[in-house]
Amino acid sequence: MKIIELNEKNKNEFKKVLENRAAGCYPDIEKTVSEIIDNVRNNGDKALFEYSRKFDKFDLSAETIRVSEKEIDEAVSQIKAEGFWEVLEKAARNIYDFHEKQKRISWMDMKEDGSMLGQKFTAIEKVGVYVPGGKAPLSSSVLMNLIPAKVAGVERVVMCTPPGPDGKVDASILAAARIGGAHEVYRIGGAQAIAAMAYGTESVEPVYKICGPGNIFVALAKKAVYGQVGIDSIAGPSEILVLADETADARFVAADLLSQAEHGPLGSSILVTTSADLAKKVSEEVDGFIPTLSRRDVIEKSLADFGYIFVAEDMDAAVDAVNEIATEHLEIMTKDDFALLPKIKNAGAIFLGAYSSEPLGDYFAGPDHILPTNGTAKFFSPLNVDDFVKKSSIIAYSKNALERDHKYIINFALKEGLTAHANSIAVRFGETI
Repeated sequence: MKIIELNEKNKNEFKKVLENRAAGCYPDIEKTVSEIIDNVRNNGDKALFEYSRKFDKFDLSAETIRVSEKEIDEAVSQIKAEGFWEVLEKAARNIYDFHEKQKRISWMDMKEDGSMLGQKFTAIEKVGVYVPGGKAPLSSSVLMNLIPAKVAGVERVVMCTPPGPDGKVDASILAAARIGGAHEVYRIGGAQAIAAMAYGTESVEPVYKICGPGNIFVALAKKAVYGQVGIDSIAGPSEILVLADETADARFVAADLLSQAEHGPLGSSILVTTSADLAKKVSEEVDGFIPTLSRRDVIEKSLADFGYIFVAEDMDAAVDAVNEIATEHLEIMTKDDFALLPKIKNAGAIFLGAYSSEPLGDYFAGPDHILPTNGTAKFFSPLNVDDFVKKSSIIAYSKNALERDHKYIINFALKEGLTAHANSIAVRFGETI
């Protein structure tokens, strides 16, 4: 891995490298995605079936687009026989428990003058979740998408995921869908799946919001349909940043950096450390691990383009860099991890200590692994129960309460030149404006 001094020039150049992976940097793909969305919007199932033949090499039809309960039953039986069902159940229990703590209740504040103000929390009725397929079917993402929606009380959760050339959806994905409570599962992927959930087709009823990560086509499709439906965020490539000092175990750090590099060639793996000695040891450990890993080619490409080790003058400079980069996954391995926690302002998920490795969050701990990427942790949060809930304000005034304030309201409206607003208040007290 590249070992570089942490200074303003190098830090800013690196941030530009990362920013070039953002969804807005692919105009050619954006054009293709727009064409796909328009085709699905105008031609419905016909377009979906054409794209399935083109991209998934499967002859999709109205009879096969939805995964049947029988297929899901068979997948569950297979996963139980493999011994993986128990793993999914344990992970799901942790995810449920964590997200249950995020639930909020409606509230009312009633005053003696007869006014009442409050907020009503209502689950979004129809939600679509996208789950990537391909070479690494992510059953963990099924649980991370579905469980917060279920905890929130969403009435209808639609899941879309691409099939293989044989038309089958990975058994672990279907088993996780059963545990997570998906109401409908469709074997469609890519931008066409996002379009189907946003606009509906003969076979797919539209939803009100779409959540979940995907490749650049999926990310740009979510960006394009925003406004027609809500979205959680626009996901970018996977990221990890390890903040470490001389006390960190170089082998642990190297292994964790590689855990994200294997997601894809655009993934970034960064170490920010105050120790030049640790930097050198981590780089050596990375080189030692790579030949033993199954996705070696992907890892090498990722590290060549987005693998960096920054050596900082002191921990304050290191923390400043961490906050500016605003990474998806942040691991802290220092002599006092918790002392640094209050200084961290921007990160999707924070892992404290040598035994809080990033895959713990990906699979099992409970917090959601669908996280802000590409610096968006400065203003976005991990997927959570609030993503599946709407908030409505409640306002109820008695005549006495309104009379006390009505002249202020009329004054405000007239100041803005909105006489109909002012009149709406004045007529209730026999006044003219």
